[in-house]
Amino acid sequence: MKTLLVFAATAAIAITAQAQDWPQRPVRVIVPFAAGASPDILARIVNDKLASRIGQPLIVENKPGAGGNSGTDQASKAAPDGYTFLLSVNAPLVYNTILYKNLPYDPFKDLVPVSLAATTPNVCAVSNGMNVDSVKSWLEALKRNPGQFNFASTGNGSISHLGVELVKLKTRSFAVHIPYASSGQAVTAIIQGDVQFACLPPVSVMPQAKAGRLKAIAVTSAERSALLPELPTLRESGLPDIQAVPWFAYMAPKGTPDAIVQRMSREIAAVLKDPEVQKRLQTAYFDPVGSTPEALAKFMGEELRRWKPVIERTGLKPD
Repeated sequence: MKTLLVFAATAAIAITAQAQDWPQRPVRVIVPFAAGASPDILARIVNDKLASRIGQPLIVENKPGAGGNSGTDQASKAAPDGYTFLLSVNAPLVYNTILYKNLPYDPFKDLVPVSLAATTPNVCAVSNGMNVDSVKSWLEALKRNPGQFNFASTGNGSISHLGVELVKLKTRSFAVHIPYASSGQAVTAIIQGDVQFACLPPVSVMPQAKAGRLKAIAVTSAERSALLPELPTLRESGLPDIQAVPWFAYMAPKGTPDAIVQRMSREIAAVLKDPEVQKRLQTAYFDPVGSTPEALAKFMGEELRRWKPVIERTGLKPD
């Protein structure tokens, strides 16, 4: 027993020392989406200040594919040494555990929460060729023309996918889902007429809306966004049960020393409170959060309980 106690104490000292010495080399942040997608933009804004706080560069590695599953899987299988983190979103961290029978990782078992970094309201946008200018006329067009319109998303099971599926369910309408690798590609598809509408992150939608290349008609948040006060919510536009908000969270491979996870969480929270960072995030339509690992774990559990019955009720399957 004495030997075991000595061993445990020695191991604890070693882990503490490792955390105190961390980091000794650059830290990579895997983003499971393409460059220019919302998680990528968020990571690069945060990284600038975070690097100065931890004393080492943070290198973004874009690993797109399978709606975020590929990069999230790679992060879950990385060495848990504190030199790999993940910045991912709703679907690969929660929703895909319901949608996919053979997901190659379990986000609740193979990853550990670090920090809920930010949220952003999706913006529902329509092509100019659809000839609608409000939620009411959009829904009327869907009902009049079942199956005649396509809608874009950032991947199967993404909140941009589920949000529209929920709209279809509530309005008994139908449109064809076309998934894309990033919000930028999805917006381009609207402009080109390959799809007629989508509910996507504002950082991709609003510059094109302001340029007149498409029309922004609503946000998917419960309340009007302070960053987009001119846009009504779907709730106030006649869809009271619709709330579908993208969120972004830092995770780490299971087994990453808790002291490193806690330090990274504190540093991220500090960066998100920085006025300069907040200004840059708000320009990109992000609402910074910054949470403890424990709060993120609780939040993910709540998201799973909230969306599981919705996904099961709609009968959604990966396209």
